[in-house]
Amino acid sequence: MRAILDIVLIVLNLYTWVVIASAVLSWLIAFNVINMRNDVVRSIANGIYQITEPAFRAIRRYLPNLGTMDISPIILLLLILLVEKIITMYIYPNVF
Repeated sequence: MRAILDIVLIVLNLYTWVVIASAVLSWLIAFNVINMRNDVVRSIANGIYQITEPAFRAIRRYLPNLGTMDISPIILLLLILLVEKIITMYIYPNVF
């Protein structure tokens, strides 16, 4: 059971980095630092978008419209952190 929890923690950690990469990539695209006409950039952006957008969309349904500011990555990161802490502090020590 601990091996499964370790895998879950690793996946949550990797997803955290993907969410951070998504936020940074959206800033770089918004400020026109990188060009979406480049095939490599477009494929990376689409891949990250497909991984993160379902979670962002679920969070955005419950958030009020804040205009151009999107705080769904911050809320998702806080939720991931909460799940990681619950696993490490309450579930992991009680599993044999």
